[in-house]
Amino acid sequence: MTAGLKTIIYPVKDINRAKALFSALLEVEPYADEPYYVGFKDAGQDVGLDPNGHAQGLTGPVPYWHVTDIRGRLAALVDAGAEIVQDVRDVGNGRLIASLKDTDGNLVGLLEDPAA
Repeated sequence: MTAGLKTIIYPVKDINRAKALFSALLEVEPYADEPYYVGFKDAGQDVGLDPNGHAQGLTGPVPYWHVTDIRGRLAALVDAGAEIVQDVRDVGNGRLIASLKDTDGNLVGLLEDPAA
């Protein structure tokens, strides 16, 4: 099951310049501001900046579908022809992410938050 698109992560080369740009765009301060990730929340959306994204194979922004069973969704998408770009990994506090390319090369992200 999916809870919809709630997160988009941009791979960035210069985290400070990207942080300034998104601060100006969203007119909010980041809720997370670390050398490895900067995150903003605005209008129900989570916008992240990842300075390591390009090195992990990300070529552009990745929309993340929030799911309840990331491994099940990942397997279903692979069975349907998607190719794994980044396998399931914990990015902190039990939050799991993965990314794939669909059959047209578009990036699709999956995100599972830990059970409350």
